[in-house]
Amino acid sequence: MQNAGEGNGVNDAVNSDVRAGTRREPSLYVVATPIGNMGDLSLRARSVLEQVDRIAAEDTRNTARMLDALGIKKPLMAHHAHNERESAQGVLACLQRGESVALVSDAGTPAVSDPGAVVVRCVAEAGFTVVPVPGASSVLALVAASGLVDGAFTFRGFLPAKGKSRLDDLKKWLACPEPQVVFEAPHRVIQLVDDLESLGMGERAMCAGREMTKQFETFYRGRGEQVFELVRQDTNAERGEWAWVIGGNQVSDSDAETAQASADLDTWLALLLAELPLKTAVALVVKATGMAKNTVYDRALALKSGQQ
Repeated sequence: MQNAGEGNGVNDAVNSDVRAGTRREPSLYVVATPIGNMGDLSLRARSVLEQVDRIAAEDTRNTARMLDALGIKKPLMAHHAHNERESAQGVLACLQRGESVALVSDAGTPAVSDPGAVVVRCVAEAGFTVVPVPGASSVLALVAASGLVDGAFTFRGFLPAKGKSRLDDLKKWLACPEPQVVFEAPHRVIQLVDDLESLGMGERAMCAGREMTKQFETFYRGRGEQVFELVRQDTNAERGEWAWVIGGNQVSDSDAETAQASADLDTWLALLLAELPLKTAVALVVKATGMAKNTVYDRALALKSGQQ
């Protein structure tokens, strides 16, 4: 089945990008690089890296090693999280001189949990062409290997390193009905296990992966309690970044109806309490909904006192 935007493959690959001896309009190429296995670099990506005038890299040292392995020599410029706006102007200056630039991250696709969005936005707003060159993706690799996603999922990127926002974000995400994909740094993966356990995720289906596409690629699948134990027992757990798929919150029909009724009750009460005394508002809601008077009264008191 042909995907959206897909042409006839080989001809498109030949005709769409820069080629030796051909001068095309200056463009920014957003190039996906391998996430661990150099064999995953596409022929198209290699061709683009060979033909652009220069390469903007998240870490010029890492990119230089990759280019050396490929036998490619190109001028490099640094583009990372701490200089995005400044380097975006540098990329624009290159394009304005008529050069084409490839944007790469250390691994995977720029602007996906990596620097890149700022320069892409600046280049597009300046009227230059932005060309995606897709390739390896740790998000899609994990989703494909998890067996937990057969429809929608939500990618959240890296969790906050610490603080109340970390648990707050997790609680909010884990309440969603679709599977959640999160990244975690190796030195915090045990903290993630502890956090998920504290939030009662022992029965939730999940898959945790590390070192994807590399020699020691590892996946742990099962219920939360099983995955937690496997990660804790992994003596190499703190080597290599982790990606997790956590199954969605399977809300029963009765739970959904209860939640909707609670939301409707709050709506009724909020409107009436703004205009009427508490007892009058409660009486009207009871009459209109048939709900128990004590339930309505207790909720009205909570709303009135500012408690949620």
